[in-house]
Amino acid sequence: MTLVEAAAILLAGMAAGTINTVVGSGTLVTFPTLLAFGVPPVTANISNAIGLVPGSVSGAVGYRRELAGQRARVLRLASATTIGAAAGAGLLLVLPSGAFETIVPMLILLGLVLVVLQPRISRAVAARHARLGGSLPEHGARWVWPAIGGVGVYCGYFGAAQGVLCMAVLGIGVDDSLQRLNAVKNVLAALGNGVAGVVFLAVALDQVDWSIVGLIAVGATIGGQLGATWGRKLPAPALRALIVLVGTIALVRFVIS
Repeated sequence: MTLVEAAAILLAGMAAGTINTVVGSGTLVTFPTLLAFGVPPVTANISNAIGLVPGSVSGAVGYRRELAGQRARVLRLASATTIGAAAGAGLLLVLPSGAFETIVPMLILLGLVLVVLQPRISRAVAARHARLGGSLPEHGARWVWPAIGGVGVYCGYFGAAQGVLCMAVLGIGVDDSLQRLNAVKNVLAALGNGVAGVVFLAVALDQVDWSIVGLIAVGATIGGQLGATWGRKLPAPALRALIVLVGTIALVRFVIS
């Protein structure tokens, strides 16, 4: 790994940490960056997932004030995320690498669509909150737990734009402010990446590139704090445009390779 490549991965990790805290699609920055430097897809995915854990924790800590009074909710949803992420990580390891390379373009495309639709999703969620305020149980609708479990599976297997998916589920099914729900999302993202990371370390240690993990971890930790402090002030259209651009490059690379 050259010094330029190391610097690029570090900056990609910082961008991912910031984006994950604010929006939740940082993998669409780090994963394509790793592919661009010739890292095999499965190794890139596993190393990226482990490296992003400190950044997710950093973002969750940055949102600790919004987590006040949500302990029971977080614990309940954490169980769904744990089960789902473990299952998703297992699928990544059990299915042949060719299957991952076939599925990833579709997952990247799904992530890009979700990023593009995120403003519309947020507006719909906000309108629903204004219309129904206070009509849902404390822990949300009954379907929220299995839906979060499904997001966990996606997180363990790939995870691009998992935060957008998670916020859509929480925003529609749980009656609370979006900032408080975003705090929950950050905790669940940290847990999902952490669970997947433990699975990878237990059974796929040979596919972990620790230099990549270290660079992304340092960058994402810094980015998590940036996202929690001033990242919300970044121009949303510019941020989405960057994510879509990087993700599209990755998608094209997969299709023509």
